[in-house]
Amino acid sequence: MNIVICSSIDFTPLVSDIAVKLKELGHIIEIPQLSKKILNGDLALEDFLSVKEKFGDKNFRLGLDHDPIKFHYNLIKEAEAILVVNSKKKGIENYIGGNTFLEIGFAYTLEKKIFFLNPIPDMPYRDELEAMCPIILNNDLLKIN
Repeated sequence: MNIVICSSIDFTPLVSDIAVKLKELGHIIEIPQLSKKILNGDLALEDFLSVKEKFGDKNFRLGLDHDPIKFHYNLIKEAEAILVVNSKKKGIENYIGGNTFLEIGFAYTLEKKIFFLNPIPDMPYRDELEAMCPIILNNDLLKIN
């Protein structure tokens, strides 16, 4: 299955591990562009997180040679499914941030399968997430089909 991973950049190490496992299971995987830059050594995750905490990540986005939101949308458009990697962040279990929420909305309107690695978080937009009927994997990648 052609799957696009959607997640907070903070979860890049986890995204990398999951991408490897999914590829071993025969899936075709795309990950966020900033995660690729981090994994390729073009950007240190610690530097990104430090700057993001102080100033936000707008400058990183503007420093790319493409619009990352539109780029990820196009990946989702061509994929069969998305996998939302949601883990603990900011003291919130199974965190889903604004950008990932947007990507889930893209997948939903494009009628793609939506997988969540972990259960839906207790966040202000929980009702909207539930309404999109994601398939909860409970950290079991073998449930993807």
